[in-house]
Amino acid sequence: MSFYSNFQSDRCPGALTGNPINGLTEKVCIQAEKIFDACIKQSQMESYTLTLTDLTPADPTYPLTFVSARSVSSEATVSGLVIERQTDRPCARVQATVSIPLEVLYTDATGADGSATAVVSMPIDVLLYVPSPSIIPFTVRAVVSVVAPEGTYDTATQGFIVSLCSTVILKVSMPVEILVPSYGYCALPPAQEYSQEVCAGFFELPLYPQGKPQNCKCNN
Repeated sequence: MSFYSNFQSDRCPGALTGNPINGLTEKVCIQAEKIFDACIKQSQMESYTLTLTDLTPADPTYPLTFVSARSVSSEATVSGLVIERQTDRPCARVQATVSIPLEVLYTDATGADGSATAVVSMPIDVLLYVPSPSIIPFTVRAVVSVVAPEGTYDTATQGFIVSLCSTVILKVSMPVEILVPSYGYCALPPAQEYSQEVCAGFFELPLYPQGKPQNCKCNN
């Protein structure tokens, strides 16, 4: 049995039974990512050592001077995932390591600009609602943003010791197909081209002056 015949037996696929209500025209099955639960964690980390890899250029002149560092993607890698369901509450304990790639900018001893990559690994230990087991498995994803506003060169590792500001959004999600009421397709307005309108005041003038009003009399 298909999804639409589960709701209507004598109508065409996607049609509503009876007259449209409040502009609703059909039922539509859409593919979406359902977020079962999510939380945000913002933290500041001091004296974190960044190990540099993939230096460009490959042979800078040491020591290096830190300029900045920030995450290069909003998606992070979640590893070492452990989920412990709680017997006394609907939430579960979610433990994992979130690995965030960074781009690091610096100057070397000659003043030449350079860049490198580094990875920040953050432990996560939170409570989240986790759905019951199903054929389609859920996933735990991390949306992240990390910046390092300041740092100093570490001669021992030839990297940087930095202060990090991080935002991590942890999501429990699953790709699903949901049946929703629809108002039909979106009507897209035409694009409005940008212009500086330097001639706007001139173009708004009438092509010819207006005629003399009927009640206007000139004095002799």
